[in-house]
Order: sequence, then C-alpha cells, then structure tokens
Amino acid sequence: MTAATHPAAGGAAAGKTDPVLVVEDLEVEFATDSGWLGVLDGVSFAVGRGETVGIVGESGSGKTVTSLAALGLLPPHSSRIPRGSVRLDGVELVGMPRRKLEAIRGDDISMIFQEPMTSLNPAFKVGDQIAEVVRRHRGGSWRSAMARAVEVLSEVGIPNAAQRARSFPHEFSGGMRQRVMIAMAMACQPKVIIADEPTTALDVTIQAQVLDLMRRMSEEHGTAVVFVTHDLGVVADICDRAVVMYAGQVVEQAEVDDLYHRPRHPYTAALMTAMPQLTGRSGRLATIPGRTPAPGSMPPGCRFHPRCAHALDTCRAGDDGAGGRVAIRELDGGRTSRCLRVHELTLEGTE
Repeated sequence: MTAATHPAAGGAAAGKTDPVLVVEDLEVEFATDSGWLGVLDGVSFAVGRGETVGIVGESGSGKTVTSLAALGLLPPHSSRIPRGSVRLDGVELVGMPRRKLEAIRGDDISMIFQEPMTSLNPAFKVGDQIAEVVRRHRGGSWRSAMARAVEVLSEVGIPNAAQRARSFPHEFSGGMRQRVMIAMAMACQPKVIIADEPTTALDVTIQAQVLDLMRRMSEEHGTAVVFVTHDLGVVADICDRAVVMYAGQVVEQAEVDDLYHRPRHPYTAALMTAMPQLTGRSGRLATIPGRTPAPGSMPPGCRFHPRCAHALDTCRAGDDGAGGRVAIRELDGGRTSRCLRVHELTLEGTE
C-alpha cells in the first residue's frame, strides 16, 4: 500500500514515501471527578520519510495531547487511549510495555519540547546530556558517545562545539538551547522527530534559523518531522502538508500550497483571515468570535458551528440529523474536510 492511499492519512497524501508514522482513529480520555472525559476524537494522519507535516490549531485544539499520546508520554494513571493506533514503521506503540517503549523513544522517535530550559537538566553539561542519550540507545564507551555529542552540536551550528559541550544550559541563549535540544533529538538519527512549538519563545531571526536547521536536518537525514504549532506562517515556511485541528478533531488535511490557496473548512479560512498581512487587507485585524469549546462542553453537530459564519441548521444537526458528530469527508487530490457544506462553499485563501 502506498503512502498516497494509506487509510490512516484520512485521505490525504501521506508523504514522499510509504508512511513511517501512522496515527489512526486516535482517542484520548482524561480522568475527572465525574468520570473519563474525551479530549481527542478520531485523530488520523500519517507522515513519510523526509516529509514535514504540520499540526496546526488554536490552544486547546488537541495538538500537544496528540504528540504526547503518540510518544506514550501522557500520565499513565490519569489518562487512557480507549481506541486508536499509533504505528512506527508498522510497529504498534499503543499498549506497548513501558520498558520497550522507552527503548524506542530517543532512538527511533524523538521529541523537541517547546521550552528547552525546562527540558534540559540545569545540573549537567549539555554534552553529558546528549552523550547519555547516545549510550542509552547505542551503547559504546563514554568517549565515543561524547564524540557523537560534539559532532551533532557542530551539525546544528553551535560554534566551538567541543568547548561548548562542556557548558551548562544556562550558559546558552534561548536559540542556542533550542539547537541543543535539536542536537539531542538527532543524536541517534531517529526515523521521526515530533517538534512541539519549538520556536514559540524565540525572536523572529532566531526562529528563522531554527526552521532552516530543521529543514536541513530532515532533507539530509530523511527524518520525518511532525511540527506542532499555532502559527500558520511557520507551517507555510517549513511544512509539506498540514493537519488542521479544532476541539480535539482533525477538521482538514491538505498539501500546504493547496491549503493556503483554497481552504476547504471554514475554520482553516478563519485562521488565515486572522493572520497579519504585509500587503492587501488594511484596517482592523480580523478575529474568530468566541472560543474553543472545553472538553465535556462540545456543541452538537459540527464543533465549529457556534463560531462559523457559514453555519446552518444542518451543521448543528450533524450527520445523523440529531446533533451527532460530523464525519471527515474525502475530497479530490487526497484532501479531507470535516465540513457538511464543503461542496457548497468557496472559501478565501491567502498567498
């Protein structure tokens, strides 16, 4: 089965090659005083080798929960995955014993977190922390592991890598700390890297440098990248495909160029309208009215309909006519949209 027809991609093309990471019908629930509460609902996407897929949406849309669930990093006693699959090169990760999963994390699949200062141990030198990852997964002597640490620090553009490997995290700037995190993620040459908003705390110049670095790492090593962000501008800059999430669901998937030129879900179009533009529109910046619904307070039918300018009574009724969920719809060119009016609406995109 080729990437372009893989069912886990929800109809969207799954990459330049057969998918290396496949997330299919993923559901996540958290424990509350009133019982288990669903926060993800049937999330599906795939990413191929050498491809960068962006997961985009507002805060509360389920982006980070999706990435943590894929890596098995959700708290074990207060969360559960009642349904769904996460497969890395065909190997099922959901339900995998903890010890076996820990052997895969950091080796075949790695994660770059949003704030490196809280992810790096302040009591250990950065070279030691990277070398520890290498020895954990690849074995060998401490000297060879440290040599690998210096090598990857040099690859990510840290000058005087041998000397800086002996520095502590607080001796680096924010941008350099993020480069250290990327070096740690790349140390064992993983098949997949999940980057959870790795440029949010950086200024625009450093952000551009980090994005260029991640793009180069993916191209040179064939690494599949899942890039979690709320910034559509970053998606346009670095990603091949985009997965748009809202209220715990995937509402649209498409190649990036197609998504920007002609969005097929009103939420995607609303996000684009709210983006600052250098040319074209003038006046007050557009906003999306209302807010993302909280888990346990989802509206009937389409979850976006209370904020949607195109909503009709049928949107509130859902697919079953009684307020049930709206299913994802497969479109031409491998695109998908979770909109009942997808074939009626012509939505405005952006360059």
